[in-house]
Amino acid sequence: MDQHTGYIVREGAPFIGGLGILTVALFWLGFKAVAVVAFAAMLFVVFFFRNPERTVPGEKGILVSPADGRVLKVEEVQLDGLLKGRFRKVSIFMNIFNVHVNRAPFTGRVEKIEYHGGKFLSANLDKASADNEKNSLLIRTEEGKAFLTIQIAGLIARRIVCWVGEGLEVTRGQRFGLICFGSRLEVVLPLESKILVQAGQKVRAGETPIGVL
Repeated sequence: MDQHTGYIVREGAPFIGGLGILTVALFWLGFKAVAVVAFAAMLFVVFFFRNPERTVPGEKGILVSPADGRVLKVEEVQLDGLLKGRFRKVSIFMNIFNVHVNRAPFTGRVEKIEYHGGKFLSANLDKASADNEKNSLLIRTEEGKAFLTIQIAGLIARRIVCWVGEGLEVTRGQRFGLICFGSRLEVVLPLESKILVQAGQKVRAGETPIGVL
């Protein structure tokens, strides 16, 4: 069940509250110009942590995008980690203006979550996939098919948030986490999966079909 509803995700509250207090303090102390800058920053943070509702497709077998953003690359990869063998991978880049709430591509059980510390290279670079801080979710469908959804921190992003745990069921389009301030999401699918997006295409989390299992 998706419990993370509301216009703003709760992780944004400390940032918004802190900037709000700073704005009032600066204005009270007479630094009105700086207070205006702090207020503008607060409005941006409210915008960044927005959490809109989405209409999730109901067609059988459809995987939806886990993130808002732009498809960087669709490729075939060799893996030797949570999944082993050759797979298809869709990489999506989120800039600071995109919605950063992440959604499950498909319904299934979270079989394994694996976190790796790393660098904070710009998330649109290919080497960010291997070198950056990341959080990988291995999800297995009712039919036994497994796929990965990988949250990757970027140049500015310094916090990966995951709201689900191992053993929990997620449904297609369900919110499962976010990455603060610019990042990358990857979906790794079985080789026989059909990919429905291409590099350069803009996608919306929970709505845009990206593939078929």
